[in-house]
Amino acid sequence: MFWDEKTETLPKRDLEELQLTRLKKTIAQVQNVEFYRKKLKEAGVRPDDIRTLGDIEKIPFTRKQDLRDGYPFGFLAVPLQQVVRIHTTSGTTGKPTVVGYTRSDLETWAGLIARNMTMVGLTDRDIFQNMVNYGM
Repeated sequence: MFWDEKTETLPKRDLEELQLTRLKKTIAQVQNVEFYRKKLKEAGVRPDDIRTLGDIEKIPFTRKQDLRDGYPFGFLAVPLQQVVRIHTTSGTTGKPTVVGYTRSDLETWAGLIARNMTMVGLTDRDIFQNMVNYGM
């Protein structure tokens, strides 16, 4: 059973091309975030350096403390006006972590959840409640 049969059954080569295209798009988009611009520059990574999926190893990690340091909106890669939903942690162990989502982000997330739920056998007749901390 498939949610999006065309995408879910792509030949490996096509899937890797799609993944690389999306990785490049993400690296280009995070150039709008000062933290990532600086972090990538320090690592010597420019958007044009991402040529293969293996190049993901060049990208430095982002840690939770980095996200806290950007509180509340230092990690938005789009204008705040494009954010339609905000999720935040409680901040129990420190400053809350805030993540903003655009309408496109929510559509992507909905597709991901639908794909996962279809994969485990759920249908449009089932009810699913997301009880996960810090997630959509």
